[in-house]
Amino acid sequence: MKTNRIQTAVWAVLAVMLAGCAKDEVAPVAAPEVSVVSLSAATVQRDDELPGRVAAVRTAQIRAQVGGIVQRRLFAQGAEVEAGTPLFQIDPAAFRAEVDSARALLQRSEAAVARTRVQSERLGSLAAAQAVSQQARDDAHAEHQQAVADVAQARATLARRQLDLRYATVESPIAGRIDQALVTEGALVTASDATPMAVVQQLDQVYVDVRQPASMLEGIQRAVVAGQLDAAKGLPVTLLGTGGTPYAEQGRMLFSGINVDAETGDIVLRIVVDNPARRLLPGMFVRARVPRGVQVGALLVPQQSVLRSTGGQSYAWVVGKEGKAVIRTIEVDGLVDRQYVVSHGLQAGERVVVEGQERLQEGMAVTARPWQPAAVATATAAAAAAAAAAAAKAVGSR
Repeated sequence: MKTNRIQTAVWAVLAVMLAGCAKDEVAPVAAPEVSVVSLSAATVQRDDELPGRVAAVRTAQIRAQVGGIVQRRLFAQGAEVEAGTPLFQIDPAAFRAEVDSARALLQRSEAAVARTRVQSERLGSLAAAQAVSQQARDDAHAEHQQAVADVAQARATLARRQLDLRYATVESPIAGRIDQALVTEGALVTASDATPMAVVQQLDQVYVDVRQPASMLEGIQRAVVAGQLDAAKGLPVTLLGTGGTPYAEQGRMLFSGINVDAETGDIVLRIVVDNPARRLLPGMFVRARVPRGVQVGALLVPQQSVLRSTGGQSYAWVVGKEGKAVIRTIEVDGLVDRQYVVSHGLQAGERVVVEGQERLQEGMAVTARPWQPAAVATATAAAAAAAAAAAAKAVGSR
């Protein structure tokens, strides 16, 4: 009897244990919660962000056209100068002496012309009266013509000497900003010097040269043919600083400035930018947002929804109709407002996972909720906090 009671107790314990194991096996697992966004086709303006370097519209290297000792520097380094502004003064004493010598030579030549003209006229009258030979008259006429030629040569020599004297004052050929002086007072300069005396750069407008693959240029040209972009007015270009902040200055792409780099095969685009504040300086690196045209039916997904494998392949998680997670291999084609443009692998209407991908496995059931951008989520949380504070204040006032 006692043995039967013990067996009954053992079987009861085993039944309870088996029931607990069975209960553990069938306990449902909570589906992970993910944030999703539903894809919809949109018409977007496509732009390409390309690195570029700023260059001056015009650059003039200031060089001496005559040799001599630099007496004075006539400009403030880094200042704006106008065309014709004196920049350096070379010792003019030697050039003044040459001008005086050339002027004296001209006066002597003019006196010789007057003398030979009178002689030629006198001998011409005597030859007509057969008082002198015809040969004497011809020699006097030739001497007069030689004196006239000497006057012309003396005038040219004087003009050249006066030009050298003017070149002793070195002037700016263009308007712009002048850099530091590369020579000092007392330096000997010549017209054959390899180093310029200074450099003037026109900065009220600047060029920005950017590179892009030839395939992108074809897209721009198609957009121009379709009327989406106006090439006659120059394609509008936005310049971005190092932090991604747009400059106030707007640029225009010049189709006349397009050429192909023979080494890389890339297209070099030239952009002209009005630069009244002189914020863009030659040599600066900037990024240029070049319009590519309008794309109809583009699919945009948030950046964080696109993942990449170790091989560089892009993929994204999608919540199917049955509420299960499915992984998709996709192809992206650039960014628009911090969203990837999906060119292959997704369709409009599908739900793409934006947050919670790290918990997903293929075929896993998930709980999907609409995704809210960070700004919207912050605003919602702030509103909820304000409402809670108001309610607490109302309760306290009672």
